[in-house]
Amino acid sequence: MSIFLSIFPILLLIVLMIGVKLPGDKSAVLAVLSAVLIAVFAVPNVSGFTPPQGYGASYVGWAFVEGILKAVFPILIIILMALFSYNILLESKQIEVIKQQFTNISSDKRIQVLLIVWGFGGLLEGMAGFGTAVAIPAAILIGLGFSPRFSALVSLIGNSVATGFGAVGVPVITLAKEVFGSEVTAQQTQALAGNVIFQLFALMFLVPFVILLLTDTSKKYIVPNIMLAAVVGGLSLAVQFCAAYFIGAETPAILGSISCIVFIVLYAKMTEKKDPDAKPLTLGQMGKAWAVYGFILVFILLASPLSGPISAFLKTTLVSKIHLPIYAEGKTFNFGWLSNAGLMLFLGAFIGGLVQGVSAGKQFQILGATLKKMKASGITIISLVAMSAIMSHSSMIVVIADGLVNATGNFYPLFAPLVGAIGTFATGSDTSSNILFGKLQAAVADKIGVNKAWLAAANTAGATGGKIISPQSIAIAAAACEQQGQEGAFLRSAMPYAAAYVLIAGITVYCFAALAL
Repeated sequence: MSIFLSIFPILLLIVLMIGVKLPGDKSAVLAVLSAVLIAVFAVPNVSGFTPPQGYGASYVGWAFVEGILKAVFPILIIILMALFSYNILLESKQIEVIKQQFTNISSDKRIQVLLIVWGFGGLLEGMAGFGTAVAIPAAILIGLGFSPRFSALVSLIGNSVATGFGAVGVPVITLAKEVFGSEVTAQQTQALAGNVIFQLFALMFLVPFVILLLTDTSKKYIVPNIMLAAVVGGLSLAVQFCAAYFIGAETPAILGSISCIVFIVLYAKMTEKKDPDAKPLTLGQMGKAWAVYGFILVFILLASPLSGPISAFLKTTLVSKIHLPIYAEGKTFNFGWLSNAGLMLFLGAFIGGLVQGVSAGKQFQILGATLKKMKASGITIISLVAMSAIMSHSSMIVVIADGLVNATGNFYPLFAPLVGAIGTFATGSDTSSNILFGKLQAAVADKIGVNKAWLAAANTAGATGGKIISPQSIAIAAAACEQQGQEGAFLRSAMPYAAAYVLIAGITVYCFAALAL
């Protein structure tokens, strides 16, 4: 009974979103209400629960408050600013210049698709996330003459590996806080990020190859596709791994994608003749088009540990510390107003927008409009984070962990990525999956004697695969391709790739679990 009650809020969320097809915000609200009711009435009275000292209705209420704080600072702020940066590009119409730039680079369809989906799509995911890495590449591919179903499929597959570090590393940063607490160190976050990349190393080679293979199935391209995928995958792996360990979780997807973009462009220039009909863009035009993302990258790097004293100053200045009654003495909820990625996104988008000719007044109008559109997403994120906090503080996560250990034993690492994939499939967000299951993975790791940072990282590794078939991503792809009503067809075509992806991640996690330090 305790296991059933503990997992009930998660099952309810999945059933409401997938079975009943209720909107995400309504599903999340009902799920968190069920968690509140179980935490208040069942946890103190059902055998199997071991609530902490002083547990009661007020305790559950403060856990809910902690969830709100975690959701707003910084998750919702980052999502808001990521969408704001994209909307600036739409307002300035510089997204059209970026689109033209891709067509000028190569006439080889394989190169075009790989550059747009893996390179530019990964960069969008790393900087903005929240569906932009599916919508924009799919729209560009449609504009280049590719079919809607193909454009949707490769965009969905491409929006996988980078998802773990999407929106300036929010999923991994959130996961680190779930696993290690609000006092998580930079070293712990960097180590966790490195684990995620290592668990995805095989997929960094396979995903580019699949994208190339789907673009052109001719046998003459098999060997060139293998070689190109090997170089692109190896470059992504090396750059992302170094970025994770030496900079932090904010930049692996960004820097990895930039390195791939540079390589693919150089590869196209060395292997193809210049198209005489192409309309060249000046450096000034290209610089203006990329101003928003360029400034964002500069500010993110300034706030990263790589900047040394600048980063130290930002992280120790204007830091809010809130002690909640459910915390142990000396523990606080911390939020840095100058060091958070949301501020970096805003500054980069704002200055870049000015460069692109969007006035300050217009930008604040765009920001307000973006905020209004986030109502449903805000309710969803707050509800999910609050549900995770309540389930954690009331021992429900520990009860689920005990049940999973008893069911799978030492084979659990094989299934750990599947848990993360289910979370993303249900919520549409790697971050939400980490919020739901991050503590669970760490608790199971303690039970079976596996390094908890390794098993927690497996949640994100699997979540990146679940992103391929999440209903939210499918809906975005259908809308971008103007194929509303074809979501079921898109889901069916993407399902085999997502299943293979999660299986490969599971085998990797299981095989190296004993070696994880």
